[in-house]
Amino acid sequence: MAVKTVLRMGHIDLWQRATEVEKPFDNALHLLVQDLIDTMIDYDGVGLAAPQIGVLKRVVVFGVEKCDRYPDVEPIPRTILINPVISTIDELMEEGWEACLSVPGMRGQVPRYKTIQYSGYDETGAKISRIVEGFHARVVQHEVDHLDGIIYPLKITNLHNFGFTQEGFPENQPTRSD
Repeated sequence: MAVKTVLRMGHIDLWQRATEVEKPFDNALHLLVQDLIDTMIDYDGVGLAAPQIGVLKRVVVFGVEKCDRYPDVEPIPRTILINPVISTIDELMEEGWEACLSVPGMRGQVPRYKTIQYSGYDETGAKISRIVEGFHARVVQHEVDHLDGIIYPLKITNLHNFGFTQEGFPENQPTRSD
């Protein structure tokens, strides 16, 4: 329907908790989903949450076949996830590089659960439930954090591992553990 402007870190809507989407799903939800998809594609993203375009609803979209920013990741099917719930499978976490359309030009290492189960609904109201790991799990956790007013820099445990990508950071820098 339309490409929207992605809000940037500092905008009040990015710090708010989004509200559940009421069922049955209506036409406004279908328009929101299409705006999210159009915007994600236009910005060359792998995921996008409704609060990032100023809509405080619990809706995310994600998916990637291939991406220059993440050349080695496995494909993730395009998914519309409404009222998502995440459960951990075990306590195993791993650090990985993340970026965000709301924090342009920067990357940081963020700890995330390696394997999760997520559930919710697609835009038709059909139940979705998947167990995923690796990059797929990271993307879902990142996007669902947006629904709770959390942006990835808040989860970085070592700010030595956060910086501007145009400065060659972090791709060409060693990871520091101090």
